[in-house]
Amino acid sequence: MIYLGFISLGLPDGSLGVAWPQMHDTMSLPIGLAGPLLLFGTLVGAGSSLNSARLIRRFSTGPVVVVSCALTGIGMLLIAKAPAVGWLWLAAGVMGLGAGAVDAGLNGFVAKHYEGRHMSWLHACWGIGATGGPFILAAALATSHEGWRVGYLVIGGVQITLAIVFFTTLPLWRKVPECSLAKSVQRGDGEAAPVALPSMTANSTAGKLSAGIFAIYVGAEVAAGLWIATFLVEARGASPAMAGVCATAYYASITLGRILSGLVVDRWGNRVMISRGLWLALVGAVLFAIPTTVSFAGISLVLIGLGIAAVYPGLMHEVPRRFRAEDVQTVIGRQNSAAYIGGAIVPLIAGGLVQEVSVLFVPAILLLGIVATQLAIRRLDQLT
Repeated sequence: MIYLGFISLGLPDGSLGVAWPQMHDTMSLPIGLAGPLLLFGTLVGAGSSLNSARLIRRFSTGPVVVVSCALTGIGMLLIAKAPAVGWLWLAAGVMGLGAGAVDAGLNGFVAKHYEGRHMSWLHACWGIGATGGPFILAAALATSHEGWRVGYLVIGGVQITLAIVFFTTLPLWRKVPECSLAKSVQRGDGEAAPVALPSMTANSTAGKLSAGIFAIYVGAEVAAGLWIATFLVEARGASPAMAGVCATAYYASITLGRILSGLVVDRWGNRVMISRGLWLALVGAVLFAIPTTVSFAGISLVLIGLGIAAVYPGLMHEVPRRFRAEDVQTVIGRQNSAAYIGGAIVPLIAGGLVQEVSVLFVPAILLLGIVATQLAIRRLDQLT
């Protein structure tokens, strides 16, 4: 589970956040190249997610996870040993191929075979790994001007080790029984509800809407996270250090929220959990938009993080309860792909608005993202 976080290296779900190094030794990274590299890797990841259903149908989830884990590890080792800038493009492509397939594959496997709490804790472990990756890189950078190579070498080694572990445990993937849909579908009061097997297809209106929701939600989450610190410094008078603490609290509260939601989601059900969480997030976003102290803004960000924590894992876990069994992996692959694209495009648009118009767009992005996600999910619930 923590593996998902290591490949994300610190950015929210569905994004391939590679901390491209500022190289000062034998290789020089041109100014402005990090953005295109990140975008390229993200788009490759989106394509990999989109084709994950086809791969999993042919090879099954376990082998796809093994190869994908190995690819992300190889990509990081390529960065660590890259003799020229051109190698970084190869590394971005290799990492994108691995990250996209494993994201979709693991989400689909857990959604079909395990309960809501397992999905919540899977994504909570993403947060732990997403914290660990940058920490390892920061510690390595503190050692020398070539420390970034050591950091990527360490994380790449972890990935390769995980691939070996996954390979040796491949028989375990085949021993997991198919989850009973009737057992896993619950009403909001936590009691089992009699349900008919879903008949909605991946190409239905609901299928397209489900992917769109991920683009909106992840885009808003990433955009807000990127600009929170800038907003607090320029609009609230926070020191850079305090603004950084508040931004960290935002992401930490998402991880904490997923740990906590795992304790109650199987009683409440995914839909109720997501709805209640978004209302909490909306309260936090309104409070964040009110001009007040930095400490109050930090508390508001924690409320937002706790509130949105259940959205990504809850929507993923609900797919088998919305769509017919043969379309589940296709829908999840499309959702994951849309998350990659939204996480790349929305922050780009938001950054233009913040830089060219006003930093006050940051709370507006949060508010609009939460409201749009809430309305879209309500419509999806009606359709399915």
